[in-house]
Amino acid sequence: MLEKYSSSNPAYRLRPGFRFAFSAPSHAIALFFGAGCLRPGPGTWGSLAAALVFLLFETLIPASLLWVPGVLAFLIGVWAAGRTGDDLGVQDAGAIVIDEVAAVWLLLSVIPPGLLTAGFAAFRVFDIIKLPPASIVDRKLHTGFGVMLDDLFAALWAWAALWAIARLTGLALV
Repeated sequence: MLEKYSSSNPAYRLRPGFRFAFSAPSHAIALFFGAGCLRPGPGTWGSLAAALVFLLFETLIPASLLWVPGVLAFLIGVWAAGRTGDDLGVQDAGAIVIDEVAAVWLLLSVIPPGLLTAGFAAFRVFDIIKLPPASIVDRKLHTGFGVMLDDLFAALWAWAALWAIARLTGLALV
C-alpha cells in the first residue's frame, strides 16, 4: 500500500519538469498542465488543482451534467497516462495526476457543494491507503487504464465514507 511512496520506488523518485509536461499533448494532460510537477506530493497538488477547476465548472455547467468532465477526463486520461508512462518508462509515475483529476471531478459531482473540502480530504486519504480493489489494480494492472482505475476506486471509497458519516450525523449527502 504505502510502498508506492518509498524513496526506492522509481515511480516516486521520477521528477519530470514543466518542459516535459508541455512537450506533448499527452504529457500536458497526464501531468494536468504542470500540477504533477509540483513537489512535494504531486498527487495532492493534482487533486487540489482538480478541486479548483471543479469550482469553475460549478459556475459554467448545470449541476445535472457536472459528472461529464470527470468521465471525459477518465477516458482521455487512459490514453494520456499510458502514453506518458511509456515515455517516462514508469507506468504510474507520481507526476501523472490526471487519474486524481478525473476521480476528484467524479466524486465532487455526486456530493453537495458544501462538502468540497471533505471530499478532497477523503479522496486523498483513500488514494494514499489504497484499499481493495484499488490496491490490487495498482499492483497488477500497469496500463493507462490501471492508473486511472485505482483512483476511481479511491473516489468510490471516499464517497462511501462521506455517505456513512452523513447517515450517522443526519446530514444530506445527495
